[in-house]
Amino acid sequence: MADATRNPREWHLLSPGPKRILSLDGGGVRGVVSLAFLERMETVLRERSGRDDFRLADYFDLIGGTSTGSLIAAALALGYPVARLIDLYFALATRGFRKRPWWAGLWSPKFDENALRAIILEHFGSTTLGSDALRCGLGIVAKRLDTASVWLFHNHPRGPFFAPPDPPADFIRNSDLLLADLLRASTAAPSYFAPELIEVAPGVRDLFVDGGVSPHNNPALLMLMLATLKGYGFRWPLGADRLMLVSVGTGSTSNRPQPDLVRRRPAIMLAIESLRSLMNDSDRLGQTLLQWMSVSPTPWIINSEVGNLADDVVGEKPFLHYLRYDAPLSSDWLAQHLGLALGPEEIASINEMDRPENLERLLEIGRRAAGIQLQPEHFPARFDVGAAG
Repeated sequence: MADATRNPREWHLLSPGPKRILSLDGGGVRGVVSLAFLERMETVLRERSGRDDFRLADYFDLIGGTSTGSLIAAALALGYPVARLIDLYFALATRGFRKRPWWAGLWSPKFDENALRAIILEHFGSTTLGSDALRCGLGIVAKRLDTASVWLFHNHPRGPFFAPPDPPADFIRNSDLLLADLLRASTAAPSYFAPELIEVAPGVRDLFVDGGVSPHNNPALLMLMLATLKGYGFRWPLGADRLMLVSVGTGSTSNRPQPDLVRRRPAIMLAIESLRSLMNDSDRLGQTLLQWMSVSPTPWIINSEVGNLADDVVGEKPFLHYLRYDAPLSSDWLAQHLGLALGPEEIASINEMDRPENLERLLEIGRRAAGIQLQPEHFPARFDVGAAG
């Protein structure tokens, strides 16, 4: 149980024993698919805990995300129940994805970032990354434009940039950064929303964009590195009996346009498709590596050549216990696994990241998939809060 001399966040980050990580993908309004899995997960773990007031922040030691996943991660770390978060998400999607007027010009972002910022401020206000209101570890992925580098903001007290006791004069502690600013940065998808300015040093403000335009739209591998690489400060030990990583997707996409159609597309559309393809490649690489180094009761087929890596492992022993949940948004998968017959137009629509009108359908898909995929036995008793290390 938690040490009464420490707040919950410090207990999650600093106490010994098995550690649990929750990683949440980016995906715009498709984040409601993640919420459906989290709803099922919260129910399963609440029943195990025997507590009516159970929250996922009571179970997971670190919750991290990219883009829409960062919004969900921050709310969970603050102790939001998933039901409330689903209501919040519907409001955020319908109000946040507010198109700019036509006279704003062709070169303006598609959506008004002020509408998104307003609803983020309503729920996160003046809360900082170092706030004790955060009940567990939190990781937020964004990308800094001028250095083309991934920035992983987190709240571990041993992090070198979090809250050093005697920083130089040109230093701003990450613990003092507003969650609202970091979340706006992590969700600033290029062409959808304008970049976010964050003061990284006194008088120095730099532009940040969506962490999804990096290899870490699926941040699971990055969250594993955050938890285990010495430089970040966590330094949690590896081992399938010591570390569990749960990764939740937003409905993986699988559009395969015909070659003749691709050839007729303008160059800007080909560039966007190439970026999406690169994001999918990065996701697949991360999935491959994590299944390769883990024990996983939820393996996914990587491709027809290597299969699901069930007979492959790096080294003599697996590094972690790994779970991956997602709902591929393809007509074949939805029909075969969920009994849903969706036509080509609806499939194309639900694959988009900026269509709030799809929220109800996406939530239905997520709930059906969660009911099939997520099982109580996936969460071993050795990872129960309070279990012996």
